[in-house]
Amino acid sequence: MDHQFDFLVIGSGVAGLSFALKVADSGTVALVTKKDVMESNTSQAQGGIASVFDALDSFDLHIDDTMEAGDGLCNRDVVEMVVRNGPDRIRELMSLGAKFNIKESTDAESSYPDLDLGREGGHSRKRIVHATDMTGMEVERVLAARVFEHERITVFENHVAVDLIIRSTRMTRRLVTTNREDYCCGAYIYDNENRKVESFGAKITLLATGGAGKVYLYTSNPDIATGDGIAMGYRGGATVANLEFVQFHPTCLYHPEAKNFLISEAVRGEGGVLLDVNGRAFMEAYHPLKDLACRDVVARAIDTELKKSGEDSVFLDISHKSPDFIKNRFPNLYNKCLGFGIDMTREPVPVVPAAHYMCGGIATDMHGRTDIKKLYAVGETACTGLHGANRLASNSLIEALVYADFAARKAVEDIHRPEFNSIPETPQWDDTGTTDSNEMIMVAHNWDEIRRFMWNYVGIVRSNKRLARAMHRIETIQEEIREYYWDFKIVPDLIELRNIATVAELIIKCAMHRKESRGLHYNYEYPSKNDERWQKDTILRRSLVR
Repeated sequence: MDHQFDFLVIGSGVAGLSFALKVADSGTVALVTKKDVMESNTSQAQGGIASVFDALDSFDLHIDDTMEAGDGLCNRDVVEMVVRNGPDRIRELMSLGAKFNIKESTDAESSYPDLDLGREGGHSRKRIVHATDMTGMEVERVLAARVFEHERITVFENHVAVDLIIRSTRMTRRLVTTNREDYCCGAYIYDNENRKVESFGAKITLLATGGAGKVYLYTSNPDIATGDGIAMGYRGGATVANLEFVQFHPTCLYHPEAKNFLISEAVRGEGGVLLDVNGRAFMEAYHPLKDLACRDVVARAIDTELKKSGEDSVFLDISHKSPDFIKNRFPNLYNKCLGFGIDMTREPVPVVPAAHYMCGGIATDMHGRTDIKKLYAVGETACTGLHGANRLASNSLIEALVYADFAARKAVEDIHRPEFNSIPETPQWDDTGTTDSNEMIMVAHNWDEIRRFMWNYVGIVRSNKRLARAMHRIETIQEEIREYYWDFKIVPDLIELRNIATVAELIIKCAMHRKESRGLHYNYEYPSKNDERWQKDTILRRSLVR
């Protein structure tokens, strides 16, 4: 074995960094990230963190808003746990040095008067804690600094996770079926600088690799979001759930030179209005909350408007607010748009929907444990039961913080149990019989094709025929990938292609299984919700679907 640690953390977003810091006093930690630590979905999060601080708000109201957004599939026990523990996690970040926006004057009625709270779609009260419009970056900055300072945490940047090491399987690249008695004892990791795969043994492994937005052609996610943790967990034998529920953010900047740039939902929360090409506000035709409706409603409304008009985008207008307000509340958005020649203080911003967040993932309990022993999953990689069929805005960062805390507490407790005392020796990575590839065109072509047919066939609006076409294509591509994978030495692009193909197939299977429309899953052949038959999670474990 090349490396041995007590804890192996794969991913450097808020979930992975928080967990690493909380377990480091109880053992050695390897934190593996495929780029640098600061490149994560967390750092892209603009809007903020949903939590109850205002005197006019309450835990019950936040719970009700979350349950309403989740459209019948939220686990109420999980929702209550996350909501009630949220304020403590915010205060913990502040104690570490996080600088959130505070009010210019004290509000005597507020139970926590310093915080300047925003409001976003689906929320009945102001409860969004934010650092201007770069909240994720601020949280990431504070946590990463503490991680690099900790003497028991070793950070491995530019290392790409390949597969989990599951004990009692044949340890070669050709993984075999696991059983419920198997347990995880680390992972195989590709060292990008030295171009080799190394084994990382660990008593406890945490998957916190973020989401899978790059499965789709248009996404707000960074390039690293290729569903690595979900794919690795599924291949290792872990149960995944609810992957049909892909959240499409309604408002990504539409510009030929812009890439993955999100226009925060907080813009609508502060009074931004969606307009069609003729300047008509259209959301009142789709929902009583108009522009503050939940993301699934808004995304479908925009999709409908674009299909009716044939236009390339709609427009988000906040120019009726004062220029000083816009520049102070959204400095990053303002400057970014200005760089593309769009002055949001004077004109509307062109926007389109884009794949944004995975509500499904690896199924976990309330401590972040999967059904593979010694394997945890936290953050967007996990399906905890908080989001149900549709995530309430800004609930993702608070989920990651709360679950990282609960998972760390349980992991520290677990690691002192006798069965966690040692790490079994495992074979080195076996790439016997492979050669360097001279056919990378296969990787590039299949990467592009997957993302295009997922957008066209498994996007905001679906149908049985579209899903069947997508399944046919992914089965063919999967076979090509398997053949290529066994013949050539792996490289990061191939690892990521393999993962997005796996996640794409799981999304399609889940979408085909659910014969209704609920939350983020809309099939126009089943336009209604059917609580009697389908108010349940979609569960996948390799050959098992129920």
